[in-house]
Amino acid sequence: MEFENRQRIETAEGVDLDVVVAGFGSRFVAGLIDMILLVVAMLLLGLAAELTVGFAPAIMLVGGFTALFVYPVAGEVLWSGRTIGKKATGLRVVTVDGGPVGFVTSAIRNIMRLIDILPGAYAVGTVSVLATKRSQRLGDLAAGTLVVRDRTARAAETAGFSTAPIAPMWDPAALPPETAAWDVSAVTADELATVRAFLDRRWTLAPPARAHLAVELATRLRPKVSGPPEHEGPERWLEWVVATKLSRG
Repeated sequence: MEFENRQRIETAEGVDLDVVVAGFGSRFVAGLIDMILLVVAMLLLGLAAELTVGFAPAIMLVGGFTALFVYPVAGEVLWSGRTIGKKATGLRVVTVDGGPVGFVTSAIRNIMRLIDILPGAYAVGTVSVLATKRSQRLGDLAAGTLVVRDRTARAAETAGFSTAPIAPMWDPAALPPETAAWDVSAVTADELATVRAFLDRRWTLAPPARAHLAVELATRLRPKVSGPPEHEGPERWLEWVVATKLSRG
């Protein structure tokens, strides 16, 4: 069993978030899975090219570029920070503040593979992962990213919290009747601003960060609000708190 490297990061909303950083072992397995899949795909592509157009070396060169750069960038940007290998091993790439990886960030991260791979077998990248506190290779350091264990979202769903998008309820007229008796006077303007920033930005967050933040913010505010229904998920409850607070000026 790999030792859990727990790190605390601060999100853009100013909330501390605990994440489990992926270590060398799990990253190696994820990379090995991706490499096997890509090698098989390249061999099949080269064989098909040789049998059809006869330009296998050129096709293999294009395939190598795709394997080294296009595939990981596409996975990280379009599949919430995951390649097939990372998905299989429960890992995800996120930014250092827990947000999703964008194209520029992912491009920097993967271009740096050309250095991480030197002088062979990812020697530079391996040393960097083992030597840095957050297990970051040079690409992670340059792009401001982390590879984390993607377990939080599933744990939250098991506990009855869904990380799927829900419709916002900012309209006070749409609030449930029980909120009329809530006392939200203890919720400060700064706390309200923090919650609103989270709710506005949640769709862009990686699921683990979104789940952590919703639970963390709801836990902080529940003692300050009278009569909160315990059966509601944290995101919906936070929406109701904001709408109630805004409706009362």
